[in-house]
Amino acid sequence: MQLWVGLGNPGAQYALHRHNVGFMVIDALEEVHGFPAPKQKFQGWAIDGQLADEKLLLLKPATFMNESGRAVGEAMRFFKLKPSDVTVFHDELDLEAFKVKVKVGGGTAGHNGLRSIDAHIGPDFRRVRIGIGHPGHKSRVYGHVLGNYAKAEIDDLAGMLGAIAAEADWLAKGDNARFMSELALRMQD
Repeated sequence: MQLWVGLGNPGAQYALHRHNVGFMVIDALEEVHGFPAPKQKFQGWAIDGQLADEKLLLLKPATFMNESGRAVGEAMRFFKLKPSDVTVFHDELDLEAFKVKVKVGGGTAGHNGLRSIDAHIGPDFRRVRIGIGHPGHKSRVYGHVLGNYAKAEIDDLAGMLGAIAAEADWLAKGDNARFMSELALRMQD
């Protein structure tokens, strides 16, 4: 069993925020792979699914970003999972927009969702870092992160989300390098 968590804030007013790109990934996985509708569980919306013969629980915490770790911890305890069974999809300021990198462990880089998860389960979970780009000056970060994707970015966003969903089998199999390689090739097209 693997727990895949998309980070974001609940509510229609946040739906297109860059900070909600983790929620968008979970939605794309649900749609592309025909997973059932989410159910309210574990302080969020949970979807049972399967990819590459691996059983998954997809989770969108409803706790708001700063308390994401509560939902993750609850689901982990229920299924008796280890941090290495957890994958978190989140926005990353330090990556160019629409670039995707995977890493295991590490710091939180000021990301409150990651900080909350780290506090509840430790740092040794897999992170799928989704670039949102840096606005250039520190004073503009808050508005950038909590701002909507621009109309001009929507096609790139949809392409990236579709590519992540299409190549997600590699993540399920634990082949992070192959996932990044196949994703990069798909996104060049």
